[in-house]
Amino acid sequence: MNRPDEALRAIKRGTEEILLESELVERLGSGRRLRIKAGFDPTAPDLHLGHTVLITKLRQFQDLGHEVMFLIGDFTGMIGDPTGKNATRPPLTRDEVIENARTYESQIYKILDPAKTLVMFNSSWLGEMKATDLIQLAAKHTVARMLERDDFSRRYKSGQAIAVHEFLYPLLQGYDSVAMRADVELGGTDQKFNLLVGRELQKEYGQPPQVVMTLPLLEGTDGVNKMSKSLGNYVGINEDPKEMFGKLMSISDELMWRYFSLLSLRRTGDEIQAMRERAQRAELNPRDCKIELAQELIARFHGEAAASEALEDFRRRFQEGVAPEQMPEVEIACGEGTIALPRLLKETGLTASTSEAIRLIKQGGVRIDGQRADDAGLALSSGAEHVLQVGKRKFARVRIR
Repeated sequence: MNRPDEALRAIKRGTEEILLESELVERLGSGRRLRIKAGFDPTAPDLHLGHTVLITKLRQFQDLGHEVMFLIGDFTGMIGDPTGKNATRPPLTRDEVIENARTYESQIYKILDPAKTLVMFNSSWLGEMKATDLIQLAAKHTVARMLERDDFSRRYKSGQAIAVHEFLYPLLQGYDSVAMRADVELGGTDQKFNLLVGRELQKEYGQPPQVVMTLPLLEGTDGVNKMSKSLGNYVGINEDPKEMFGKLMSISDELMWRYFSLLSLRRTGDEIQAMRERAQRAELNPRDCKIELAQELIARFHGEAAASEALEDFRRRFQEGVAPEQMPEVEIACGEGTIALPRLLKETGLTASTSEAIRLIKQGGVRIDGQRADDAGLALSSGAEHVLQVGKRKFARVRIR
C-alpha cells in the first residue's frame, strides 16, 4: 500500500467533501484494507461519463490496495430515490431493475478490476427483512431529521405530497452500510443526506461510522448542466468511439481540465496541474491535451485500437477537411425546380430552423461539397446531389428532386 499521505492526496483529487477527513487519515494509517462502498440504483441501462466519476474514484481506491464493494440497489431501485426532484420518482418494475442491473455489471468492468471488485445486491438483505425489522429500523430515525433533507423540506412547505415510502429510501440505503460494514462510502453531492444517514445508522448498530466522501456532478458537453441523456449533453461509454471523440473535442478548454481531474486514471493530480500551467503559459496546446483525454477515455471503454482509429478519423475529418465515408443520406423534393439553401438545411435536419441556417451561413459554418457557402440567398437546383456540412461534425448527402 502507498504511504497514508500519498494515498490521501490521490483520494482527495476531484472530491467535493470528506466527512470526516481526520477519520479517513486514521484509517488509511491503520494499514488494513478498507471496505469502500458505492451504491447505484439501476435506473437506466446505459452509463455515461457522468456516472463514471464515482466508478473512477473506486478504481483509485483499488489501485491503492483497498476492497471495493459495488452495490447494485436492485431493492431500493424499485422504491425510487426522489433526490433533487420536487416530485416522487416513478418506481421501476422488477423486470426493469434486473435488466438494467445486468448491463451495469458488464459496463463497470471497463473501469474496475474484476478480480478486486465485490458486486453486491441489496435485495440480499433488504429482501429478507420482516415487518418487525423494518419497524425497528424506522424507529432509529425521526421525521424531523428527514425533513432536514432539502427536497423533502421544499415539498413539505409547498404542500406537495411526500409518500411514506420515500422516507424509507434513505433508511434502507443507510442500512446497506450497516449490512456491508462499510469504512468509506462514496456518492454524488446530491446524495450527501443519504450517506450521512448511513453513518448515523452504523453508530446505532454499534459499528464505527463510515467516512462519507462526496464527488461533484459532472457537467455535460455544454459546460453548464449536469450530464444527462435527456438534455443531449452526454457522452455515453458505449457510444461509437468516433462519436465519443468528436464530443470530447467539442468541450471547452476549461471544462477539459475538470474532466481530466474527475475521470483520468493515467495522470496524477500533480501531472494534470503541471499540464494546465504549461497550457496557460502557451507552452502546450490545449487541443493536444484534449486529444490525450479523449484517447484515454475511448481506450478505456473500447480499446487502444479504437482510440487510435477515432483519432485518425478526427484528423481526416476536421483537421484536413475530409468528409466521413458514412453519413446520413436524404432525399428532398423541391417541387419548384430549386430550393433555398436555408430551407434545405432545415429539411435535412442539419439545422433546427431556417433562421439558424441563415445565421450559420453568415458565420461561415456551412459547406457544400467541401466549399464554404456564405450566400444565404443561394438556391440549389433539382436533380443534383450534394454533401452538406454544418459546423465540424454534421454531414449529410442530399439528393434534390
